[in-house]
Amino acid sequence: MKALIIDNDEAVREALVRLINTHCGQITHITQSNGVNSGIKAIEGGKPDIVFLDVEMDDGTGFDLVQKLGNYDFQLVFITAHNKYAVNAFKFSAIDFLLKPIDPDELVLSVKKAASQIKNKDLEQQVKLLKDILSGSGTSTNKEKKIALNDGNIIHYIKVADIIYCKADGSYTVFYITNNRKIMVSHILKEYDDLLCDLGFIRTHHSFLVNITKITRFEKTDGGQLFLEENHSIPVSTRKKEQVLDLLSKL
Repeated sequence: MKALIIDNDEAVREALVRLINTHCGQITHITQSNGVNSGIKAIEGGKPDIVFLDVEMDDGTGFDLVQKLGNYDFQLVFITAHNKYAVNAFKFSAIDFLLKPIDPDELVLSVKKAASQIKNKDLEQQVKLLKDILSGSGTSTNKEKKIALNDGNIIHYIKVADIIYCKADGSYTVFYITNNRKIMVSHILKEYDDLLCDLGFIRTHHSFLVNITKITRFEKTDGGQLFLEENHSIPVSTRKKEQVLDLLSKL
Protein backbone atom coordinates (compact mmCIF):
# COMPACT_ATOMS: atom_id res chain seq x y z
CA MET A 1 0.00 0.00 0.00
CA LYS A 2 1.07 3.56 -0.72
CA ALA A 3 0.34 6.22 1.90
CA LEU A 4 0.23 10.01 1.70
CA ILE A 5 0.41 12.17 4.84
CA ILE A 6 -0.99 15.70 4.49
CA ASP A 7 -0.27 17.91 7.51
CA ASN A 8 1.24 21.36 7.87
CA ASP A 9 3.25 20.32 10.93
CA GLU A 10 6.47 18.57 9.89
CA ALA A 11 6.96 17.10 13.37
CA VAL A 12 3.51 15.46 13.19
CA ARG A 13 4.25 14.08 9.72
CA GLU A 14 7.60 12.63 10.79
CA ALA A 15 6.11 11.11 13.93
CA LEU A 16 3.39 9.45 11.85
CA VAL A 17 6.00 8.14 9.39
CA ARG A 18 7.87 6.53 12.30
CA LEU A 19 4.68 4.96 13.65
CA ILE A 20 3.74 3.60 10.23
CA ASN A 21 7.20 2.15 9.63
CA THR A 22 7.17 0.51 13.07
CA HIS A 23 3.63 -0.83 13.19
CA CYS A 24 2.12 -0.99 9.68
CA GLY A 25 3.97 -3.40 7.41
CA GLN A 26 1.24 -3.21 4.77
CA ILE A 27 2.40 0.30 3.89
CA THR A 28 5.57 0.13 1.82
CA HIS A 29 5.72 3.66 0.39
CA ILE A 30 5.07 6.98 2.19
CA THR A 31 4.98 10.49 0.74
CA GLN A 32 4.22 13.79 2.47
CA SER A 33 2.52 17.14 1.76
CA ASN A 34 2.06 20.20 3.93
CA GLY A 35 -1.22 21.75 2.77
CA VAL A 36 -4.40 21.70 0.73
CA ASN A 37 -2.96 22.68 -2.65
CA SER A 38 0.16 20.55 -2.41
CA GLY A 39 -1.96 17.69 -1.08
CA ILE A 40 -4.27 17.76 -4.08
CA LYS A 41 -1.29 17.64 -6.43
CA ALA A 42 0.22 14.74 -4.46
CA ILE A 43 -3.04 12.79 -4.60
CA GLU A 44 -3.48 13.35 -8.32
CA GLY A 45 0.16 12.57 -9.11
CA GLY A 46 0.93 9.83 -6.63
CA LYS A 47 -2.29 7.77 -6.60
CA PRO A 48 -2.04 6.78 -2.92
CA ASP A 49 -4.05 3.90 -1.45
CA ILE A 50 -4.55 5.67 1.87
CA VAL A 51 -4.45 9.38 2.73
CA PHE A 52 -3.89 10.65 6.27
CA LEU A 53 -5.36 14.15 6.19
CA ASP A 54 -5.03 16.87 8.82
CA VAL A 55 -8.14 18.94 9.55
CA GLU A 56 -6.44 22.33 10.14
CA MET A 57 -3.69 23.53 7.79
CA ASP A 58 -2.15 26.86 6.82
CA ASP A 59 -3.88 27.20 3.44
CA GLY A 60 -7.25 25.73 4.44
CA THR A 61 -8.76 22.65 6.01
CA GLY A 62 -8.86 18.99 5.17
CA PHE A 63 -12.55 19.52 4.44
CA ASP A 64 -11.59 22.12 1.82
CA LEU A 65 -9.32 19.55 0.22
CA VAL A 66 -11.95 16.84 -0.08
CA GLN A 67 -14.43 19.39 -1.46
CA LYS A 68 -12.00 20.26 -4.27
CA LEU A 69 -11.37 16.64 -5.26
CA GLY A 70 -13.48 15.03 -7.93
CA ASN A 71 -12.46 11.40 -7.49
CA TYR A 72 -11.77 9.38 -4.36
CA ASP A 73 -9.72 6.38 -5.42
CA PHE A 74 -8.20 5.96 -1.97
CA GLN A 75 -9.09 5.32 1.65
CA LEU A 76 -9.26 8.44 3.82
CA VAL A 77 -8.27 8.86 7.46
CA PHE A 78 -8.62 12.31 9.01
CA ILE A 79 -6.17 13.43 11.69
CA THR A 80 -7.62 15.85 14.21
CA ALA A 81 -7.30 17.33 17.65
CA HIS A 82 -10.36 16.56 19.75
CA ASN A 83 -13.21 18.59 18.32
CA LYS A 84 -16.63 17.18 19.20
CA TYR A 85 -18.39 18.68 16.18
CA ALA A 86 -15.80 17.37 13.69
CA VAL A 87 -15.60 13.97 15.41
CA ASN A 88 -19.39 13.60 15.31
CA ALA A 89 -19.37 14.49 11.60
CA PHE A 90 -16.82 11.73 10.95
CA LYS A 91 -18.90 9.24 12.93
CA PHE A 92 -22.12 10.14 11.11
CA SER A 93 -20.41 9.65 7.76
CA ALA A 94 -18.45 6.54 8.87
CA ILE A 95 -15.20 8.17 7.70
CA ASP A 96 -12.23 7.02 9.73
CA PHE A 97 -10.27 9.43 11.91
CA LEU A 98 -7.39 9.49 14.38
CA LEU A 99 -7.09 11.85 17.32
CA LYS A 100 -3.82 13.65 18.05
CA PRO A 101 -1.54 12.52 19.58
CA ILE A 102 -1.92 9.41 17.47
CA ASP A 103 -2.22 6.16 19.38
CA PRO A 104 -0.24 3.32 17.69
CA ASP A 105 -3.01 0.77 18.29
CA GLU A 106 -5.62 3.07 16.74
CA LEU A 107 -3.33 3.63 13.75
CA VAL A 108 -2.94 -0.12 13.24
CA LEU A 109 -6.73 -0.56 13.30
CA SER A 110 -7.21 2.27 10.79
CA VAL A 111 -4.66 0.81 8.38
CA LYS A 112 -6.15 -2.68 8.67
CA LYS A 113 -9.59 -1.25 7.97
CA ALA A 114 -8.27 0.68 4.97
CA ALA A 115 -6.54 -2.43 3.60
CA SER A 116 -9.74 -4.47 3.87
CA GLN A 117 -11.77 -1.78 2.12
CA ILE A 118 -9.24 -0.74 -0.50
CA LYS A 119 -11.71 -1.41 -3.32
CA ASN A 120 -14.58 0.22 -1.48
CA LYS A 121 -16.21 2.78 -3.78
CA ASP A 122 -18.41 4.29 -1.08
CA LEU A 123 -15.99 7.07 -0.15
CA GLU A 124 -17.58 9.52 -2.58
CA GLN A 125 -20.96 9.09 -0.88
CA GLN A 126 -19.36 9.26 2.56
CA VAL A 127 -17.61 12.50 1.65
CA LYS A 128 -20.87 13.92 0.30
CA LEU A 129 -22.60 13.10 3.60
CA LEU A 130 -19.68 14.63 5.52
CA LYS A 131 -19.91 17.81 3.41
CA ASP A 132 -23.67 18.04 4.05
CA ILE A 133 -23.17 17.70 7.80
CA LEU A 134 -20.36 20.23 7.96
CA SER A 135 -22.18 22.75 5.75
CA GLY A 136 -25.34 22.44 7.82
CA SER A 137 -27.49 21.12 4.99
CA GLY A 138 -27.34 17.68 6.57
CA THR A 139 -28.74 18.99 9.84
CA SER A 140 -31.64 21.12 8.64
CA THR A 141 -34.26 18.63 9.82
CA ASN A 142 -33.98 15.44 11.80
CA LYS A 143 -36.44 13.87 9.37
CA GLU A 144 -33.96 14.11 6.48
CA LYS A 145 -30.69 13.70 8.40
CA LYS A 146 -28.75 10.55 7.46
CA ILE A 147 -26.17 8.40 9.15
CA ALA A 148 -23.72 5.99 7.49
CA LEU A 149 -23.58 2.53 9.09
CA ASN A 150 -20.73 0.23 8.11
CA ASP A 151 -21.48 -3.44 8.75
CA GLY A 152 -18.03 -4.50 7.59
CA ASN A 153 -19.14 -5.35 4.05
CA ILE A 154 -21.52 -2.57 3.02
CA ILE A 155 -21.98 1.03 4.07
CA HIS A 156 -25.68 1.72 4.55
CA TYR A 157 -27.02 5.29 4.36
CA ILE A 158 -29.98 5.41 6.73
CA LYS A 159 -32.34 8.22 7.63
CA VAL A 160 -32.07 8.84 11.37
CA ALA A 161 -35.88 9.13 11.43
CA ASP A 162 -36.15 5.52 10.21
CA ILE A 163 -34.22 4.08 13.17
CA ILE A 164 -36.65 2.51 15.65
CA TYR A 165 -34.10 1.60 18.31
CA CYS A 166 -30.52 0.46 18.88
CA LYS A 167 -29.46 -2.48 21.01
CA ALA A 168 -26.06 -3.22 22.55
CA ASP A 169 -24.57 -6.60 21.65
CA GLY A 170 -21.22 -6.79 23.41
CA SER A 171 -18.83 -4.47 21.55
CA TYR A 172 -21.36 -4.19 18.69
CA THR A 173 -24.56 -2.22 18.19
CA VAL A 174 -27.59 -3.55 16.33
CA PHE A 175 -29.82 -1.00 14.58
CA TYR A 176 -33.48 -1.92 14.17
CA ILE A 177 -34.85 0.08 11.26
CA THR A 178 -38.28 0.49 9.67
CA ASN A 179 -39.54 -2.21 7.29
CA ASN A 180 -37.94 -4.98 9.36
CA ARG A 181 -34.37 -4.01 8.52
CA LYS A 182 -31.49 -4.77 10.89
CA ILE A 183 -27.84 -3.66 10.70
CA MET A 184 -25.01 -4.61 13.05
CA VAL A 185 -21.96 -2.34 13.36
CA SER A 186 -18.74 -2.78 15.32
CA HIS A 187 -19.11 0.18 17.66
CA ILE A 188 -20.45 0.24 21.21
CA LEU A 189 -23.88 1.67 21.99
CA LYS A 190 -22.38 4.56 24.00
CA GLU A 191 -20.97 6.04 20.78
CA TYR A 192 -24.43 6.22 19.22
CA ASP A 193 -25.96 7.48 22.44
CA ASP A 194 -23.58 10.45 22.18
CA LEU A 195 -24.43 10.96 18.49
CA LEU A 196 -28.20 10.59 18.67
CA CYS A 197 -29.16 11.96 22.08
CA ASP A 198 -29.80 15.43 20.61
CA LEU A 199 -31.87 13.99 17.77
CA GLY A 200 -34.79 12.60 19.74
CA PHE A 201 -33.28 9.40 21.14
CA ILE A 202 -33.31 8.30 24.78
CA ARG A 203 -31.38 5.61 26.64
CA THR A 204 -34.08 3.53 28.35
CA HIS A 205 -31.76 0.82 29.62
CA HIS A 206 -28.01 0.14 29.55
CA SER A 207 -28.60 -1.98 26.43
CA PHE A 208 -31.22 0.08 24.57
CA LEU A 209 -31.40 3.45 22.82
CA VAL A 210 -34.87 4.38 21.54
CA ASN A 211 -36.22 6.83 18.96
CA ILE A 212 -38.95 8.61 20.93
CA THR A 213 -41.02 9.24 17.77
CA LYS A 214 -41.43 5.46 17.43
CA ILE A 215 -42.97 4.95 20.91
CA THR A 216 -46.63 3.85 20.82
CA ARG A 217 -47.28 3.16 24.53
CA PHE A 218 -45.68 2.61 27.94
CA GLU A 219 -46.66 -0.02 30.50
CA LYS A 220 -45.63 0.50 34.13
CA THR A 221 -44.68 -3.07 34.95
CA ASP A 222 -41.50 -3.51 37.01
CA GLY A 223 -39.21 -0.82 35.60
CA GLY A 224 -41.56 -0.46 32.68
CA GLN A 225 -41.99 -1.59 29.10
CA LEU A 226 -42.02 0.58 26.00
CA PHE A 227 -43.92 -0.55 22.93
CA LEU A 228 -42.67 0.74 19.61
CA GLU A 229 -43.78 0.74 16.00
CA GLU A 230 -43.59 -2.53 14.05
CA ASN A 231 -44.34 -4.62 17.18
CA HIS A 232 -41.11 -4.00 19.04
CA SER A 233 -41.02 -3.85 22.83
CA ILE A 234 -38.17 -2.48 24.93
CA PRO A 235 -37.51 -2.75 28.69
CA VAL A 236 -37.12 0.36 30.81
CA SER A 237 -34.73 0.03 33.72
CA THR A 238 -35.86 1.19 37.16
CA ARG A 239 -33.10 3.80 37.11
CA LYS A 240 -34.37 5.26 33.80
CA LYS A 241 -38.11 5.05 34.55
CA GLU A 242 -38.60 8.61 35.88
CA GLN A 243 -36.62 10.10 33.02
CA VAL A 244 -38.70 8.20 30.47
CA LEU A 245 -41.99 9.18 32.15
CA ASP A 246 -40.92 12.81 32.25
CA LEU A 247 -40.08 12.73 28.57
CA LEU A 248 -43.35 11.04 27.62
CA SER A 249 -45.35 13.63 29.56
CA LYS A 250 -43.92 16.33 27.29
CA LEU A 251 -44.75 14.60 23.99
